[in-house]
Amino acid sequence: MQFGQLKRRDFISLVGGAAAAWPVVARAQRAAIPVIGFLRSSTLADATRLVTAFREGVKDAGFTEGQNVAVEYRSADNDQDRLAALATDFSRRPVAVIVANVAAAVAAKAATTTVPIVFATGSDPVEDHLVPRLNRPGGNVTGVVFFAGQMGSKVLDLLHQLVPKAATVAVLLDATTSDTVVEQHDLEAAAPAIGVRLIVFKAASNADIETAFATFVGQGAGALVVGAGALLFSNRERIVALAVRHAIPAVYPVREFAEAGGLMSYGASISEAYRQVGIYAGRILKGEKPGDLSVMRSTRFELVINLKTAKTLGLTLPLALQVAVDEVIE
Repeated sequence: MQFGQLKRRDFISLVGGAAAAWPVVARAQRAAIPVIGFLRSSTLADATRLVTAFREGVKDAGFTEGQNVAVEYRSADNDQDRLAALATDFSRRPVAVIVANVAAAVAAKAATTTVPIVFATGSDPVEDHLVPRLNRPGGNVTGVVFFAGQMGSKVLDLLHQLVPKAATVAVLLDATTSDTVVEQHDLEAAAPAIGVRLIVFKAASNADIETAFATFVGQGAGALVVGAGALLFSNRERIVALAVRHAIPAVYPVREFAEAGGLMSYGASISEAYRQVGIYAGRILKGEKPGDLSVMRSTRFELVINLKTAKTLGLTLPLALQVAVDEVIE
């Protein structure tokens, strides 16, 4: 009888303890919010605007960081080995979605075939082997394309309007991105119509930036076109300072260069592309499959001119540029 009573007391204690634990389990389950891995091949320090735009997109999709979604930010600082390790780490946990620039997306795809990946790129994602096609790409990868290259004729024309006497134009390209081939071909095809000679330098590391400008100055470049790519973007303040120091008028691919003191930028809005990436990440969190989401094309372009730098270089904006400019930085 005592044994039976003991068992009964033990049973009641066990049930009571379990019942008390159930709210704790429920709270833990509610606390387990999805995690987005934000991976960048270059430093995060230069991507503040992009991160803000990404967060806006995630919020537009119904998620607020710190409330119903968490985001872990990682950068490789242009170290390919570190990038591969970071991508592998995200894939093994795994996070719910990996958001990445093009180099980081390539590394992530090599690390996982199951974790959804959403990329932002200015190059061709098919040529980069990220997706087999733009429409309903299948697999675990989709993203947003902004047109960073393929505008050689336009950027040379803008530069020619501002510096019509520049017969030799330097071109600084990012050797670490596949889009360099397209950019170079596009500029070389456009140069004869403008009547300029090009000096092309492909930078493969941070150390190449100084070498490039020494080459440009030595060959008498009267103007400069800076290409797209994470390496050049992360060195934008350095590139802008060198261009101003050597009094070389330059056109850059995105507005962040002009904000850093660059003369002029013309290109796609990368911030808008990252906002759309955030929306895609949110849709995937809600259950949509990346393979069913067609690669989106971000087609918002903007011309930004830094008037202070123009005055420093002794340049006057022609009427055509004054009419065409989207924003003037005083």
